[in-house]
Amino acid sequence: MATNLLRNVIVIGGSFVGRATAQELAKVIPPTHRVLLIEGHSHFHHLFTFPRFAIVSGQEHKAFIPYSGIFAGLPNSASHGVAQARVLSVQSHHVELDREWQGSRQIPFDFAVLATGTRLSKPAGMEHDDKPSSVDYLQKHQADIKKSRSILIVGGGAVGVQMATDLKEYNPDKNVTVVQSRPRVMPNFHPELHELIQRRFDELGIRLITGSRVTIPEGGFPNNGTPFEVQLTNGTTEFTEFVILATGQTPNNQLVSELKPSEISGPSIINPDNGFIRIRPTMQFLDEKYSNLFAVGDIADTGVQKAARPGLAQAAVVAKNIQALIEGRKPEGTFVKGPGAIHLTLGMKYNVIFRNPNIAEGQTAPSIEEKQDGQEDMNVESMWQRSGISVGDPREYHL
Repeated sequence: MATNLLRNVIVIGGSFVGRATAQELAKVIPPTHRVLLIEGHSHFHHLFTFPRFAIVSGQEHKAFIPYSGIFAGLPNSASHGVAQARVLSVQSHHVELDREWQGSRQIPFDFAVLATGTRLSKPAGMEHDDKPSSVDYLQKHQADIKKSRSILIVGGGAVGVQMATDLKEYNPDKNVTVVQSRPRVMPNFHPELHELIQRRFDELGIRLITGSRVTIPEGGFPNNGTPFEVQLTNGTTEFTEFVILATGQTPNNQLVSELKPSEISGPSIINPDNGFIRIRPTMQFLDEKYSNLFAVGDIADTGVQKAARPGLAQAAVVAKNIQALIEGRKPEGTFVKGPGAIHLTLGMKYNVIFRNPNIAEGQTAPSIEEKQDGQEDMNVESMWQRSGISVGDPREYHL
């Protein structure tokens, strides 16, 4: 069948969950359809390595992986594709792009899956779409860290905690301070995770200030290699030479802003309380007017911890349900919420797998698995292999 006659199943966003959704769909949809992954970045961004590679030099180029192998070995792989573009708006049966793809800025679809995630502050997220500019940014960040004797990290979530422990272990001579607005770090997890992290901070000599926010000046911090003042909302002042922002996530929801909810459904497409897309357990949009639209991962208002593992489970549900709809069946796959869990690095080798207690099963204590098997490059090369990219020469990691 000619490619231009294929019906499109579009996945918007090519990070971990979007990539997995595209692959799961390619496994099950019939040859009448193709999967089209739309992503603004030229390469897959291995987000989990960014906090490490913003500090440790020599590995940063491996964090950006070509999309060329994403459908390798999957059914009808030649039919599926990746379009490097940004979606400006999602309509009920087409998307508008910021640039032409195959001669058009408008792509029709039967089904679309939003995996747009959230925007993160640098260095947890990159502002550039191309690989060379992002590699240059990480290398500059490494150089700024190297020349700074004192570093203050704003935010006690996973990024802030991981960067603090990497920094202090890799550069024990530097003064590292973490400022967290909540009473404890990682507040969405059982308090035992905070206690574990606090012990690790004490072991490495990391200062932790809780219950206070940093006042961020207009225009940001100077970060020019000379000491400057940082004002805290508790009335105190910290002096540092470099500030790293590791705060919050902003939902990438603007591309559905033109969708009008049906009069019957009532609720808006986006939950105004948090900015995430309202969904059903089937991962379809809550509004039945848009039953051919799905949301997965961080952008979906699932009520669970924003992490890759639940997002991957959601990807499988979406693929099953879109297959059912194509075949004229009712979508019956549902995402089952589970307790929050995270695999957290706390230095070059030490890492922990932490799972909140499963209250539904009567658990009262978290599950904690401590390990000492961390690698400096966070085993990023294996991700190239899983992405269908065979590397025979280390220079190929620069592609």
